[in-house]
Amino acid sequence: MRSSVAFGLAALLVVTGCGVDAEPAAPRAASTTATGSATASAGATASGDVTHSANVTHVANVPPQAPLDGPQAWGTDLAFQGDHAFVGNYDGFSVFDVSDPAKPTAVSRVLCPGEQNDISVSGNLLFLSVDSPRSGPDCAAESGSNGGRGGWEGIRIFDVADKAHPRFVSAVRTDCGSHTHTLVPGKDDKKVYLYVSSPGPEPESTTCPAPHNKISIVEVPTADPAGAKVVSEPVLSEGGGEDGLGGCHDITAYPEKDLAAAACFGDGILMDISDRVHPKVLQHVRDEENFSIWHSATFNNDATKVVFGDELGGGVSATCDSGTPKNHGADAVYDLSEGRALRLRGYFKIPREQQPDENCVAHNGSLLPVPGKDIMVQSWYQGGVSILDFTDADNLREIGFFERGPVDGVGGSWSAYYYNGHIYSSDITKGLDVLRIDDPLTDPAKKVTIKELNAQTQVSYPQ
Repeated sequence: MRSSVAFGLAALLVVTGCGVDAEPAAPRAASTTATGSATASAGATASGDVTHSANVTHVANVPPQAPLDGPQAWGTDLAFQGDHAFVGNYDGFSVFDVSDPAKPTAVSRVLCPGEQNDISVSGNLLFLSVDSPRSGPDCAAESGSNGGRGGWEGIRIFDVADKAHPRFVSAVRTDCGSHTHTLVPGKDDKKVYLYVSSPGPEPESTTCPAPHNKISIVEVPTADPAGAKVVSEPVLSEGGGEDGLGGCHDITAYPEKDLAAAACFGDGILMDISDRVHPKVLQHVRDEENFSIWHSATFNNDATKVVFGDELGGGVSATCDSGTPKNHGADAVYDLSEGRALRLRGYFKIPREQQPDENCVAHNGSLLPVPGKDIMVQSWYQGGVSILDFTDADNLREIGFFERGPVDGVGGSWSAYYYNGHIYSSDITKGLDVLRIDDPLTDPAKKVTIKELNAQTQVSYPQ
């Protein structure tokens, strides 16, 4: 179960100290009082191939650069710490100085291929998910065969104390690899845990055998990351047999509440994580009429609601077009009662119809820290970035948006998160976008500053 191997810096190609020219900041948009999606769309403005609501400003863009600019060097997830943004990429990851959000500057770019390099940070440690077999865990490893016994996939661990020179220190192999992972702090600062999610099984695979109805939990000693190992593999569902897809796609933890919400392909799962190594399933919810692939989850600040997203089509299909029902490929908002029970309230999907060749579906997002309100920003691939007010679960409404025109093939915003006054979007092919929303409804969020953000590890905001 354990693969923990240290490698030298020769395994890394790091490009450091790269200055990046950001797009000049657009003129400040006039503030508008949000009155629902119709208002956001009616107040839209366009510049080149970019369209956005009047309350959203496109502050900067950092296009892909070598060595992370190959034909499938797709931008993926984001994490934040202090004045730095960490951007995952199918070919590695980048570290940006965002102390001036209008002028992001590349501190380092690390070539370390491994689909899809889902990313998180904690202290001096950075974690990457690898969900495709490779010849070994180091960055120089080649893509391996699913059936090869030497195939490796799982978690890579880096030391980023020197952000200009990230250092690969360890790796942990997990069954079926790691499509995503969720960082869960331990009860003290001596350990962190990674809840590793991946689909499976894969026929005739030695890296992803049947059944696969579990997650892997990796324990990482913060003072000795080379000692990281799998400490449990809790079974969460009944799926995962020879013919059925099992495992989970993503998990969002709310450690302060000892809760987690897992999106496990066929269902949503609510868990008690007071025992970090042995989470307890509290409830399964299913939606066979409207949901296809349970993809991700977001709690509201007081953990009285959960927004689950459905990645109908796997992120490569056009599901925001006129031919797809409004409740498919959408968000579903659930009430979470004091008795820790989920109850469906309603659905949300972006109101702007996309072209039949634009991949578009609900994807990664996070809360805005607005006291007394439930507001989140979310990526929709080629549907762009959407800001959703779900305070009233019976009146879900988009209050702002940003999107580009169609691109050939797969593209658009993979992840969009709010961090210390700005929205950061990782665009699959266009690089890092920085946005700002100026609106009386969301402006209180600008008063909140946090030191670290891994969007799937929620922390409470002051109310």
